[in-house]
Amino acid sequence: METEEGADGPGGPGPGPGPCCVSFNQDSTSLAVGTNTGYKLFSVTSVDKLDCIHESTETPDVYIVERLFSSSLVVVVSQSMPRRMNVYHFKKGTEICNYSYSNNILAVRLNRQRLVVCLEESIYIHNIKDMKLLKTLLNTPSNPSGLCALSINHSNSFLAYPGSDTIGEIIVFDANNLSTVTMIPAHDSPLAAITFSASGTKLASASERGTVIRVFSIPEGLRLFEFRRGMKRYVNISSLSFSPDAQFLCASSNTETVHIFKLEQHSPSGDEEAPSWSTYVGKMFTAASSYLPAQVSGMMSQDRAFATVRLQMAGQKNVCALAIIQKLPRLLVASSDGQLFIYNIDPQDGGECTLVQKHRLFGSDKEWEETEKSELTEPPQACQSYAATVAIPTSGPVTATLTGYSEDGGAKKGEVIPEHEFAAGPVCLDDETEFPPINWCRDGSGRGKGRRP
Repeated sequence: METEEGADGPGGPGPGPGPCCVSFNQDSTSLAVGTNTGYKLFSVTSVDKLDCIHESTETPDVYIVERLFSSSLVVVVSQSMPRRMNVYHFKKGTEICNYSYSNNILAVRLNRQRLVVCLEESIYIHNIKDMKLLKTLLNTPSNPSGLCALSINHSNSFLAYPGSDTIGEIIVFDANNLSTVTMIPAHDSPLAAITFSASGTKLASASERGTVIRVFSIPEGLRLFEFRRGMKRYVNISSLSFSPDAQFLCASSNTETVHIFKLEQHSPSGDEEAPSWSTYVGKMFTAASSYLPAQVSGMMSQDRAFATVRLQMAGQKNVCALAIIQKLPRLLVASSDGQLFIYNIDPQDGGECTLVQKHRLFGSDKEWEETEKSELTEPPQACQSYAATVAIPTSGPVTATLTGYSEDGGAKKGEVIPEHEFAAGPVCLDDETEFPPINWCRDGSGRGKGRRP
């Protein structure tokens, strides 16, 4: 699951022990935190306990850290070398490979089939089994925030990115077949957030105005839902996330409120349910909308939040995720000041969500107390502008085996991924010899560098 957009990017975090980025993994079972001193990985499978499963201090100022599901594969980008992506097997403590580009890396997205690297004006699509560069999308519209989304479903491996820097167009690209699928005219103003549902069949988006959130069908690009976050003020939506069953969608911003929307179709007119007053009024609005301007009738058709959360802070960048933890639906909010909030959600009645636990992500108890007493600082400034062209070779041809990794999550250890057209057979992530026994840089391009453990 993508949450991803927690990286502040090159430009430097403020002083102190605070994180440079926070991001959930694809199924929201793990939280990655990049800090000034390295990065940490937490297991998010219990409400009361937050286990730090790995901590690295070898690379300072990490502003991108992405873990592949519950495996040992983790991708790291540091502000000291913002043009280089490092891929590690963190349990073995070894570097699998690294890859360098001509400009700063703004975002990295992963699923079991593809690894996507986003620069300001180009996107690179790699085959995650051997890290071969499959496709380079050059001269994409200026994208200084590195906004992009990759479906976590490796069979529906769709990539979404802005199609314009002046309006909210979304390009949907098939990362498996390496072809453009569709262009969605989503908003009138530039995009601020996009995310796919777990199946890759829905795409949610929000613009820089932050007032309307829309959901589209994929690959058709048809508008399915439209939600209004608010009308009083424009906000910066930093994170969108579907629930695992795609029945709910949460949105967090720079305000103190997180909104949860319910994706449900309204009952058809022939339904036998007794009509309520709200249904009657809704039908009146529907009938009247044909006589009103499009902007007004559109506002009438927009559904408001099903549930909300009032955070204990405002102005902090955060990422949100909807997950099932200990068999109950939960909302997770990780903030840029190093806190993880866990809320209970009432899936039937919605309303105000209940805070059940708060965890700190870094620092000692003394540092934590001092941080809570200090005033909240403003988020770091946006990344500086830079154009992206092609990857820069880091060395000559290198032949090395790309080591595999183990998967800890799932119903069983060693859970088998279903067959798909790009695999000769089932890929067992628990078998170190099976994922993937492929040599690096077989074509002699020298664009990547693999290392034996």
